[in-house]
Amino acid sequence: MNKNYGEKLLADNSSHATLWAVLTKIDADLAVQACAQGCPHCEGALHRADYPRKVRGVNVEARRDSFCCAEEGCRRRMTPGSVRFLGRRIYAGFIVVLLTALRHGLVAERVAVLQEHLGVDRRTLARWRAWWLQHFAQGRSWRAARGRFWPAPDEATLPWSLWLSFGDDGGKSLLDLLRFLTPWSTRPAPGN
Repeated sequence: MNKNYGEKLLADNSSHATLWAVLTKIDADLAVQACAQGCPHCEGALHRADYPRKVRGVNVEARRDSFCCAEEGCRRRMTPGSVRFLGRRIYAGFIVVLLTALRHGLVAERVAVLQEHLGVDRRTLARWRAWWLQHFAQGRSWRAARGRFWPAPDEATLPWSLWLSFGDDGGKSLLDLLRFLTPWSTRPAPGN
């Protein structure tokens, strides 16, 4: 992965908006697919039940794609996977991935500048890091999925090593990584 790609993307607000538009389109496609499958609990029809999300790091209005079962007695919410959001984190998923990954590819001073530019507190970054090392790396879903990679990503340097597994084309590898993380974008994360 080109380290400069991630650093430039985080520092350039116009790039955020462009990437966000691409991610929004991918999420819309994921939502259409999820809706077509019906309710996972009773197979009833799903109705739109999107909700607003505050997203730090990206200066856009955002709505999270979501559905509600139409069957009386079920009425469960179904939120499809997302490439824009990583769980309930208030920062855009790509910012969570990039800032945490770049800790392994950039000197500390440059990461500090990016954190300040995006308004990410060092404690927040520490929580993200702990999530990658403890919840993600030790979860059943990751243990099952890591077999897809050869060589296996170094869990001590997640998500950096995982990003490298998708190649060195900055933009394409980031999109591939975000697509891979889609199952972890809903709460609760599968297998964790």
